[in-house]
Amino acid sequence: MSRLRDALRELPDAVFADLAESDDAYRLVFDLPGVTADTVDVDVREGTLHVDAYRDKDVPDGFDYRREERAVFLEFEVPLPPDAAGADAAATLDAGVLEVTVPKADGGVRVPVEG
Repeated sequence: MSRLRDALRELPDAVFADLAESDDAYRLVFDLPGVTADTVDVDVREGTLHVDAYRDKDVPDGFDYRREERAVFLEFEVPLPPDAAGADAAATLDAGVLEVTVPKADGGVRVPVEG
């Protein structure tokens, strides 16, 4: 899981993340202010969680940007641990907080050895 922790440290400055683990799943929580369920895509491919997000930024009439540091597009990916079952992942977004839960794969079946 060190690859995952390292990847979380390397996220863009505009993204804050938490990682939690239970016996059955991993939960990744990302702060994505301004992002809505309609402007975010989350998928798992080849053992990697991919997040593509867009946030609208309105400039009130009579104002112009003098400094702009909040990215409009956010794109990042994090590698999942080998036991993560990405096909069964689920995500929710509430008030700009994206929570992705990735269950752990079944540990396999013990094969009896005769001899």
